[in-house]
Amino acid sequence: MPERDNQTWIKNLQTRGADRDAALADLYATLLQVLPRALTRWLSTGDPALETLVEDVAQETLLRVLDKLDTFEGRSQFTTWVYKIAVRIALTELRRERWKDFSLDEMTENSDGAAGLDFVQDGEAGPESAAEQRDTLQHLQRILSEELTDKQRQALMAVGVQGMPLEEVAWRMGTNRNALYKLMHDARLRLKHRLEQEGLPIEELLVMFNR
Repeated sequence: MPERDNQTWIKNLQTRGADRDAALADLYATLLQVLPRALTRWLSTGDPALETLVEDVAQETLLRVLDKLDTFEGRSQFTTWVYKIAVRIALTELRRERWKDFSLDEMTENSDGAAGLDFVQDGEAGPESAAEQRDTLQHLQRILSEELTDKQRQALMAVGVQGMPLEEVAWRMGTNRNALYKLMHDARLRLKHRLEQEGLPIEELLVMFNR
């Protein structure tokens, strides 16, 4: 691959023609070479999904780079900037793969239409403590159903309880990270006020939704 400084990379990629095609081909070849090593923390080199992921990420990275050329500030080598974009895309894809078989509706609703919190009970609790936990959680389920909107309940359950990444939940809900964060903040405030009114242990319950 020919040596290019930052200005040459930008110039080549901004101009349609042979120079741009050559620059894209060189970037693609570089990504195919370096991404497998970068992703071995999450996928083994023998995993058949690795090759497909690397190719998909490399292609998506080229599109993202062309779209964001004007945001490159020259604080690092251009190829380093491209590499960081590629890794972010790869990690996003890995997170989506992890959660692809999960439905937000299935994660947040039980047969009664209330948020399902049964899995947060202490499985080692004694009969009396377990009964008390069930009563508290049923009470909390009713509050969640009555007090929060469907979207607020989905966000709190998916992110706070199930641990799904903010970016994944935002993508599935058709919104962005900042809007989702505000949605969850507003939901926590409404939940806190209702818990205060009903005399439930606020801090103990809210901790489930503070990831």
